Amino acid sequence: MNLCDIREIKALLARHGFRFSKTMGQNFLTADWVPREIAAACGADHTDGVLEVGPGVGCLTRELCAAAGKVVSVELDATLLPVLSETLADMENFELIPGDILKVDIPAIIDSRFPNLTPLACANLPYNITTPALRVLLEADRFQTLTVMVQKEVAQRIAARPGTGDYGAFSVYMQYYTEPEILFEVPPDCFIPRPKVTSAVVRCKTRAVPPVSPVCGKDFFFRTVYAAFALRRKTLRNSLSSAFGAALSREQIAGLIADCGFSPNVRGEELDLAQFALLSDRLFAAMQ
Repeated sequence: MNLCDIREIKALLARHGFRFSKTMGQNFLTADWVPREIAAACGADHTDGVLEVGPGVGCLTRELCAAAGKVVSVELDATLLPVLSETLADMENFELIPGDILKVDIPAIIDSRFPNLTPLACANLPYNITTPALRVLLEADRFQTLTVMVQKEVAQRIAARPGTGDYGAFSVYMQYYTEPEILFEVPPDCFIPRPKVTSAVVRCKTRAVPPVSPVCGKDFFFRTVYAAFALRRKTLRNSLSSAFGAALSREQIAGLIADCGFSPNVRGEELDLAQFALLSDRLFAAMQ
């Protein structure tokens, strides 16, 4: 069975009474080069265990199974379980876990299913859970790399540099934990149903050590980052005053910005990770 042939996909889904769910962000691949390229970009071999999110009908899953030591897929839609039982019946190194990736115990799954294997994550992520799914995968603190297909705009945000329109708090978050690289784009006509947006595959190599180590700690560092972007069209001084105004006056915040060597009119999107670390440490010290 060709799991990327649109006629075979429709016949398969009809046999099982499956209907696409917009609320689950389901878009299945119909171009066989895409799962091949994603699996190749993942770089899995027999020494690796791969966690997949939302396997759909299993076209990427099969490619991963052909390369990896083991593949575990987490699928929320119960109506897809019998479909996957059919399409992956011959894959002896495959395991399907029914459930919500945002709620399952990812570290426990990795530790129990991938003994002596290097854990990787690879997925055609459902559009509607892209950001929270990436967060739970990273916070599981198990994966060497995350190779995912997401909306092109999300991929651009993940890899954006300071001073660009795509750069934001999520960029800082992803770049704190990983080294992201956009690999290639996937046009809408490669899916059923056809989405209204272009997709892109991004590989995020997780960092053994974050690029910055603020004295104030990770939590306050990100509190500062989120505050800096909360009022995106405002200056950094105004954004920080809105978030920290109960503890620091506008004059104090302006003085801290100047002490960091930043322009009085600097905006949050102009700061890189090192500058955010410096700023968060100054804010934290002033609030003690």
